[in-house]
Amino acid sequence: MAMEVTQIECMGACEQPITVAFQGVGRAAYLFSGVIFPDDIADIVSTAGNFLAADKGWIEDARPCGRLRFCLRARIPAL
Repeated sequence: MAMEVTQIECMGACEQPITVAFQGVGRAAYLFSGVIFPDDIADIVSTAGNFLAADKGWIEDARPCGRLRFCLRARIPAL
């Protein structure tokens, strides 16, 4: 499974404008804000790997996500 990186103009978190989201068909969706570039790149990559490996994208143990787990604003179950 692969991921695609896309830049979006607005994610609705204006007070913390650097946000990252993960979503996929049949998978949970995640929204992170307060992300710091380039400091959080390794944590973003780790979280992406966990997202791809997790059943339906539902990450049970967020510790491997590093600081990004404290930036989580929304986790939406798969439909």
